[in-house]
Amino acid sequence: MQPEYKFYTEFQSHEPEFDCLKSLEIEEKINMIKWGKRRNNGLFLLATNDKTIKLWKVHEKKIKRPTRNATPSTGLQIPRLSHFQTVTAATPKRVFSNAHNYHINSISINSDDETFISADDLRINLWNMEISDESFNIVDVKPANLEELTEVITSATFHPQSCNIMIYSSSRGSIRLGDLRASALCEHHSKLFEIEEDPANKSFFSEIISSISDAKFSTDGRYLISRDYLTLKIWDVNMETRPVSVVPIHEYLRMHLCDLYENDCIFDKFECVVNSEGNRFVSGSYNNNFVIHSMDPASTTTIEASKDPPKRKPGKFRKKKDKNDSPNVNLMDFGKKALHVAWHPQLNTIAVAGLNKLYIYQAQNP
Repeated sequence: MQPEYKFYTEFQSHEPEFDCLKSLEIEEKINMIKWGKRRNNGLFLLATNDKTIKLWKVHEKKIKRPTRNATPSTGLQIPRLSHFQTVTAATPKRVFSNAHNYHINSISINSDDETFISADDLRINLWNMEISDESFNIVDVKPANLEELTEVITSATFHPQSCNIMIYSSSRGSIRLGDLRASALCEHHSKLFEIEEDPANKSFFSEIISSISDAKFSTDGRYLISRDYLTLKIWDVNMETRPVSVVPIHEYLRMHLCDLYENDCIFDKFECVVNSEGNRFVSGSYNNNFVIHSMDPASTTTIEASKDPPKRKPGKFRKKKDKNDSPNVNLMDFGKKALHVAWHPQLNTIAVAGLNKLYIYQAQNP
């Protein structure tokens, strides 16, 4: 039986700021939220905008008010505090700021629940949850001359179980695995997951479509998944030579990259997730579609996120789709895009964000 959900609380995490040195307005919008482990009676979460990370404690607070009770023998009024009501409060515990010159794109809490990393285009910083005024730089890809910059960091995350391992992805389509035990500076990666592009197939759009928008570990840490504009790639952590599977999410758009560049859709950043068992993977697409790929048996299913009964388009997974399987690009609504997806950590339930709506899908037992 599914639990019933109701509103719990809301609070203002960030306020608009103005960077006087750079004459830059910093918006209050939240880029990412990560939950920490529950402590005592409080829920802890990290929230970040472009520049500032805040640690919040959400807890229930009992409010008491004085009442007067008369002593029978003297008639003396003795004030006492009694419980009046319980409210949900959000308390800022720490503010981690002034460590990034560029917009923060990722935060990830370590499995030890004592440290976390934050990443922008050129740097990854390691923080201690208890220390807000200093951080340790573990990755810095900024060259001495910015004109020589060839790639930027697009995402970073810790291993779900090993507190010394982290990965970060780049705009060149590579994923680097760093081991903090081997070196405090993870610029010299322990493993590199990357597909070399055939120079004969290179085009103006090659670097744009190869940029990784999201990369994650599976729950057990065995697999890595990465999403670029056209494909979802699944890697075995122990095999760097090639991915286990390449899922063609947008292969049918390859002939329309010029139009997508003109309307900026080619820069859309789609997320990817994996279920708790590590055998199914999800990423979004246009027309409010999202794609579920199963490792065993190898198959893909496309579902349109809608309040109506799901419209499924199942098909046996093939490296090259038949032209008849491809949707009509001229009829596609590129304004409807499912950029954000999430898989419940225990249940076989998927959340998909399309425009201003959130859709929840649950697998039905046969």
